[in-house]
Amino acid sequence: MIVLIKIIQVIFALSILVLVHEFGHFLFAKLFKTRVDKFYLFFNPKIALFKAKKFNNKWHFRFFTRNLPDSIGDESIDIDTLPEDDWRRYPEHTEYGIGWVPLGGYCKIAGMIDESMDKKALKLTPKPWEFRTKPAWQRFFIMFGGVLFNFILAILIYAAILQTWGDSYLKNDNAKYGIAVNDLSYEIGFRNGDKIISLDGEKVDDFSQIQINLARSQVKEAIVVRNNDTVSIEINPVYLPAILKTPGMFDLAFPFVIGEIPKGSINEGAGLLPGDEIKAINSTNMFLVQEIQKELANHKSDNILATVERSDVKIEIPLLVDTAGKIQVLLENDLTKFFNITENSYSFLSAIPAGGNKVFKSIRNYIKELGLIFSPKSEAYKSVGSFITIGKIFPGTWDWYRVWSLTAMLSIMLGVMNLLPIPALDGGHILFLLVEIISGRKPSDKFLEIAQMIGMIFLLALMILAFGNDIKSLFI
Repeated sequence: MIVLIKIIQVIFALSILVLVHEFGHFLFAKLFKTRVDKFYLFFNPKIALFKAKKFNNKWHFRFFTRNLPDSIGDESIDIDTLPEDDWRRYPEHTEYGIGWVPLGGYCKIAGMIDESMDKKALKLTPKPWEFRTKPAWQRFFIMFGGVLFNFILAILIYAAILQTWGDSYLKNDNAKYGIAVNDLSYEIGFRNGDKIISLDGEKVDDFSQIQINLARSQVKEAIVVRNNDTVSIEINPVYLPAILKTPGMFDLAFPFVIGEIPKGSINEGAGLLPGDEIKAINSTNMFLVQEIQKELANHKSDNILATVERSDVKIEIPLLVDTAGKIQVLLENDLTKFFNITENSYSFLSAIPAGGNKVFKSIRNYIKELGLIFSPKSEAYKSVGSFITIGKIFPGTWDWYRVWSLTAMLSIMLGVMNLLPIPALDGGHILFLLVEIISGRKPSDKFLEIAQMIGMIFLLALMILAFGNDIKSLFI
């Protein structure tokens, strides 16, 4: 059931993204009176689940039909000889449809060199309603429309999220007990209780983003406060691959405060009370959860003497440790009792600029992450994933907050990816159009065909890498 929910969520999110992206192309094409042959959600090899076209002032619908040979613009076919109900008689009207392969969609614009590689149509005499006959600036907006609409969608989704749920996070400055390190961060030079001041001179606002910022910006120096001294930690670039694949480098350090002693606990009658804070184990001072948990692991199936602070009075309580290195108590998990959590609420008007600011930051961060992927030394390319990876990040239950948050994030990713100056992507077309606008010279159709082919080969290789990584992860 969990897998089914994840699949539905992925299809739901990607359908919205594809529709909005392709609608951006569609809208500008129509605005500049450019013919759009087809507008499809999902791909439709051989057959389409549903298709619709309006002609003779009436909408016509078909279900589960085979695709007819595309004769739009084909001068070798006499349209007048076709049957009255043959949709090919009305090429000036857009065919809308839903395919059966739920992995994307497309907007087929007449006279454009795209993934269809329709060379036959391009050899015909250019028509005034074709993409290739439009001024360069109009073609630029037609190509940029998809990316633009993805960014607009992300702004609207984030604005709606902020207005509905607001946002809350722990400011790094308010993490008063500092960080709790794992083996990797300890090896790099960080220590429990360090308070991170800056990464390469830049302050970190959100505590939860420390490791992400460390990786995406390939930070070389961290400044921390340790025991009231300022310490500089040099970060060797060789650690970058490990930083990318080792989560939990910087946990939030917080005190070991008892929340509840469950019935049946081995320490149920030991004298512990909710609210007690452990300050030492066997006379060794320690109070952070992470430090105490590590010490308890050294005393499995043993007895310890815990120094507990209760109402500003310290008392010593003998405790038992089970075979797993636990004292079988529940910790106080209400972080608001230890930290000042920043909470923001938004009105309709304030949510829109806040959503725009969130998108701008996300675009900047995602560009940095793409830089990591194309940097072999980071080994980030090993984490490139396909639809399987996307499915993993969606929740196993339907959670609207997470679904919409992930949809906004994917919309930004789709927009940025499509801006890459790679032929076969919108960014490749935009690059050639910018060259044409600046130089006044239009690339030949032959050049564009070759560039499109090279781009498609590159994207195919990227897809093979993504699916290969996903398949490999299933067996590791």
